[in-house]
Amino acid sequence: MLSALADRGIRRPRRIIIGALVTFVAAAVLGGPVAGQLDSANGFEDPGSSSVAAREAIQRASGLDDAPGIIAVVDTPGGAAGAPARGRLRQVARVLAGVPGVAAVHTPADPGGRGLVAADGRSVLVTATLRASADEADVVARATHRLAPMPGVALGGSAVAGEQIGDQVSSDLGRAELLAFPLLALLALVFFRGARAAALPLMVGGLAVVSSFLTIRIIDGFYRLSVYSLNVVFGLGLGLAIDYALFLVSRFREELGAGRDVPDAVRIAMATAGRTVVFSALTVAAAMLSLVVFPQQFLKSIGIGGAVVALIAAAVALTLLPALFARMGTKLMPRGGVPNPADTRWARVTGAVMRRPGAVAAATATVMVLVAVPTLRAQWTGVDAGILPTSHSARVVDDRLAADYPRLSADPVVVAVHAPAGARDAVDRYAASIARVDGVRAVSAPVRLDGSTWRIDAVVPGSPLAERAQDAVKEIRALPRPFPADVGGDAARFADGHAAIMAGLPAALALLVATTLVLLWVMTGSVVLPIKTLVMSFFTLGVTTGVLVLVFQDGRFESLLGYTSQGGIEEADFLVLAAIAFAISIDYGVFVLGRIKEAHDRGLSQSRAITTGIGATGRLVSAAAVLLAVAMGAFATSQIVFLKEIGFGAVVAVLVDAFVVRALLVPSLMALLGDLNWWSPRALRRLHARVGLGEAAPVAA
Repeated sequence: MLSALADRGIRRPRRIIIGALVTFVAAAVLGGPVAGQLDSANGFEDPGSSSVAAREAIQRASGLDDAPGIIAVVDTPGGAAGAPARGRLRQVARVLAGVPGVAAVHTPADPGGRGLVAADGRSVLVTATLRASADEADVVARATHRLAPMPGVALGGSAVAGEQIGDQVSSDLGRAELLAFPLLALLALVFFRGARAAALPLMVGGLAVVSSFLTIRIIDGFYRLSVYSLNVVFGLGLGLAIDYALFLVSRFREELGAGRDVPDAVRIAMATAGRTVVFSALTVAAAMLSLVVFPQQFLKSIGIGGAVVALIAAAVALTLLPALFARMGTKLMPRGGVPNPADTRWARVTGAVMRRPGAVAAATATVMVLVAVPTLRAQWTGVDAGILPTSHSARVVDDRLAADYPRLSADPVVVAVHAPAGARDAVDRYAASIARVDGVRAVSAPVRLDGSTWRIDAVVPGSPLAERAQDAVKEIRALPRPFPADVGGDAARFADGHAAIMAGLPAALALLVATTLVLLWVMTGSVVLPIKTLVMSFFTLGVTTGVLVLVFQDGRFESLLGYTSQGGIEEADFLVLAAIAFAISIDYGVFVLGRIKEAHDRGLSQSRAITTGIGATGRLVSAAAVLLAVAMGAFATSQIVFLKEIGFGAVVAVLVDAFVVRALLVPSLMALLGDLNWWSPRALRRLHARVGLGEAAPVAA
């Protein structure tokens, strides 16, 4: 396959370049609007959970959502009981009631509405419950527009927060693109040492990203994807495409410097670096696809998007670059030529490390373990209005609910009881038992919604993510039930999401480990090197998690990084970061091991093979790490805290893996293992030889 791609690029470079340009324009036009098409709601919940079943049962029976989707905080500086306050209250309620899709509006004047008045009387709440069939985006847009002229009114609630989070994600994506591309262009000019060569990775990255956007849009027509996947598609796709271009350009230059003509240099670059790109893309795709094991749409979407962009980035690099190499030829050579891999600074560092491999390995591992220790006290949070910046009305309302309405539960624990119409006494007794649960302040009288569904609301003050609410959900679910019942609400949804992640984690890890081991074994023929690479990847992940806990959970550098700590790490977000960090670590491991194996297969001694391999790839890996850190780190500028965590964490993972793991742990551990690095059972050696995926023999100069 690689030789065919090389030959096609050599024979028809102009046709391939024009085809790539046409593809770019078409993909940009058709795939560009994808952000407005993807879903931004309910992506963090388990669709098969009891909490979702409760919501759907209530929606079917009543035609309404299970909780108010819009909450308006109305300032009443003269006191809530005054005539001006009552007039403003009626006006806000009338406006909300007139919005299509709003089914019911509640104010402090309604029976049981005393809890909608702030403790100091200087503000009140007006809540709106939406119809189950309503378009949330349309309802929020209309309500926001109609209430905008009224001063002292802030809109929040789950529906408003969901729309504002989606809008902010799209805005952050655009800002990240504007920030990343100029920086990447400047850095590429430095690292590629030539304007023509520096243009290649940006061409590959741009085509890979827009092609991925188009592919995501097509997939969304069959399976609904989350809008959050676009951020990972952009950052990871751009970074990987630049990595692949960097390694292919470097190998092409190296072969030209060794005296090859342009066609032979193209063929060898594709047979060696191109083969490594294939394995890199497959391992990255496998790492990202491990997220598909989890039921949450957010995780599935990012897993699919990450796998798609990894494969497309490799496909674009392996298709377009041979044509560009053939077209530009020796014009891509840098001034001063290509250095001998054995004489580079990285080769000298590797030689120094290998002179004391035991001490270096022990010291490096000890430091990494110490940095990873905070992982043991990681706390998990969910996604709510608290992840928005304070400039958004949903965040303002969320903060004011916590400060001014401490005894109010804006989203109660909702219990959907599946019982016949004549079961009033039994349902009443069940509601009374819920009222005795610790943390439950009040329980509503059971309401019969239809012939077989009853609703009970349990008020648990405070945040639904707090320990008090989570414990209350557990106790309610543990109560004896006279009839089948599902427990819902935000607190229950978070509990169910956590349970789904814990249940899916073993399968995801098994898939991740198995696919990585198999792919690395196929690449190297060794069973030792894949295991060592996996272990070092977990070291990188541990360090990344420890840093995240120290920064985001502990609330360090809040003003510098522009965020407010939630007291923990968003759980689903952490899994995404873990998959990205693991994928990046394996990606760099593949590039380094590929070059070491090539040197070893040429008959070089163990130490010379390691020195030559790292000497040839050290500068490339470090340059690729900086470029990928810029591409992914652009999301650390996001206004959404969990996207900021992904961007910041990816930067840590990339730099640690490139400058610590590859520079210190890889050579020291390989030196300690010696010939054991290449060990494999005899049966597997025969199988590997039969598979026939070794590198092609070099073309004669």
